[in-house]
Amino acid sequence: MASAGKIQRLGRGLKGKMSLRATHRDAGPVTVVDLSGRITLGDGSALLRKTIRGLLEDQRKKILLNLADVDYIDSSGIGELVSGFTAVKNQGGDLKLLQLTKKVRDLLQITKLYTVFDVFTDESSAIRSFN
Repeated sequence: MASAGKIQRLGRGLKGKMSLRATHRDAGPVTVVDLSGRITLGDGSALLRKTIRGLLEDQRKKILLNLADVDYIDSSGIGELVSGFTAVKNQGGDLKLLQLTKKVRDLLQITKLYTVFDVFTDESSAIRSFN
């Protein structure tokens, strides 16, 4: 029984480290979603999906995902980025990426998805690109 308790505590500790946080703000007609943490199978990819779908329900179709504080994305997270991109495009909107970390940029290049997304290093340039 003692080892089960340790695993539970370890799980909670890891969950705190691995969780994804998302906040959004308006920059004119563009909604900037600031993400931090890890986009992984489970809570991380579910939160990303819920955030994008919620914005679309609110008719916010110009979405800029700020990934500056995202240190890891697994295959589920990549899938959710693509799914979100497709959902936004299907509703006549645009989803673009901002400030990729080296790990995330490398992953998108390896998977050949880097060219699918419009990627920016500067927020003001990214916002202007929606016009």
